[in-house]
Amino acid sequence: MELRKFSSKLNRSLERGIEILRCFKPGINLLGNSEIAERTGLPPSTVSRLTQTLVLSGFLEHDKQKSAYRLAPTVLSLGNAYKTSSDELKLIEPLMRKASEKLKLNVGLAVADRHEMIYLESIRYTKNIALRTVVAGQRVPMERTSLGRAWIASLDPSSRASLLSELKKSEIKNWGQIEREIQTAIESMQNKGYCLATWLPEISAISTSILLLNGKHASLNLSTPAESQLNGFLENYVPALFELKDKIDAELYKIKHT
Repeated sequence: MELRKFSSKLNRSLERGIEILRCFKPGINLLGNSEIAERTGLPPSTVSRLTQTLVLSGFLEHDKQKSAYRLAPTVLSLGNAYKTSSDELKLIEPLMRKASEKLKLNVGLAVADRHEMIYLESIRYTKNIALRTVVAGQRVPMERTSLGRAWIASLDPSSRASLLSELKKSEIKNWGQIEREIQTAIESMQNKGYCLATWLPEISAISTSILLLNGKHASLNLSTPAESQLNGFLENYVPALFELKDKIDAELYKIKHT
């Protein structure tokens, strides 16, 4: 993804450095300056200067043998600092965990970042440790998941139209079908308060929207464990999804008014 146009009010070097950090995603261990330049659209000389700065700042490590960079542990500490300092997550996580154990379903909470959803919390109900791979901080596609579609539905019509236009321009495979599914999800959110999607084989999810303390929307979902046979019956759990949403809303209301 090429770097977006800079606002005159922003620090260009800082924003460019953040764009470099964004290049490192799950499954990407090492990136060289040329690969980073290609991913960000930045000049190679700028990338070289900024990666050196990020190494000196402790956010990247340099592998001299491979002439490439990887994320440094400092980045992990930022995520942990966010989780442990969030009053919202301290209250929401126990409610999600209790619901997961009671319903024998996965429970997730995610927010939007550009064209992806980031899990703030993920409770995976499965006895198979190998399947507990969806964790806080993991990204999933916005356009294909119930989490993302519920969030799209929370947008005002103008913002939603702009986002859908951006998604269309990003040349997503099978966009025609996906766009129809998104429209169906929007209508479901408007009429029923939830939407359903099957993103991965044998895994379905239902999602709704909650309003966080910062005034932004997050998506809350219930999904079937990979080994489950509940896919065809997941909509039977809509009342449970709304019950969990109501409990979270009540806890957030207490924080806001204390």
